[in-house]
Amino acid sequence: MNGVELFLLGRTLMKIGENAMPSPPDGTRGSTRVVLIVLSDVLDHPDTSVGAIAERTRLPQSQVSTAVARLTEAGSVETASDPTDRRRRLIRRADTTSDRVAEVRGTTIDAALAGELGTDDPRRVAEVAEALRALAQLLAP
Repeated sequence: MNGVELFLLGRTLMKIGENAMPSPPDGTRGSTRVVLIVLSDVLDHPDTSVGAIAERTRLPQSQVSTAVARLTEAGSVETASDPTDRRRRLIRRADTTSDRVAEVRGTTIDAALAGELGTDDPRRVAEVAEALRALAQLLAP
């Protein structure tokens, strides 16, 4: 495998992940990637600001703000006033698990994976899902 093949595989896996997630209550799906990028950054950098996230991710500040609002509404993150600058809000992972977070975490990739594989064979889907779990254990933080 070369770098291009790995990159293209990564994009395919991202699409499967997006398709596997349940639709948000408001029905919007367009900014799922941005929301996940922002969430990933918040998990890596607790008590961070919108500006700092925008700087690290190179996303426009407006997109980060929108993603933080969606994550807050979903119960994934919470915000608090920055004690050193009351005008700024600090963002961190929520202490409790909301119904929406539980729903997203509890949804499997099986249907999306079957769609990408072009099969409804549960053994084939389970085989590929297990290979992805093994890969995630080796590479994911």
